[in-house]
Amino acid sequence: MLAYLLLKYVHIVGAAVLLGTGGGIAFFMLLAHRTGDTAVIAAVARIVVVADFAFTASAVVVQPITGALLIWYLGYSIWDCWIVLSILLYLITGALWTPVVWMQMRMRDLATEAVQMGKALPQEYHWLFRTWFAFGVPAFGSVLVIVWLMIARPQICF
Repeated sequence: MLAYLLLKYVHIVGAAVLLGTGGGIAFFMLLAHRTGDTAVIAAVARIVVVADFAFTASAVVVQPITGALLIWYLGYSIWDCWIVLSILLYLITGALWTPVVWMQMRMRDLATEAVQMGKALPQEYHWLFRTWFAFGVPAFGSVLVIVWLMIARPQICF
């Protein structure tokens, strides 16, 4: 019972970290971008990249491990529809998040370079920001759906 509670605890905390860090990163990056202040954007982008590697990446690794152990411990089938859908959404989220991390690093570098040179943000930064936002919305939405699936465990099939 203690093993189950520990696994469940770590899994729930991991989900909270994914939601919290994802939402926080998006919020702060969006607000920094809206200032139009290159120095603010560069500073926030530096923090965002660190947060993504420190928090999001660690939760990304922990979630499938604890999820698989919970499936095994509780005797669920990996083919239960809500589990299959959760895994598919997790893979979609990962496919969207991986380039987002690269975009954040590139936006950070472009903003830092613009500050150092005393120039405005280049068009590449603006294109990357729009793309980052376009990838982030469905990735974050997928995590929200995954959390709902974990809570509700609906008996849905396709």
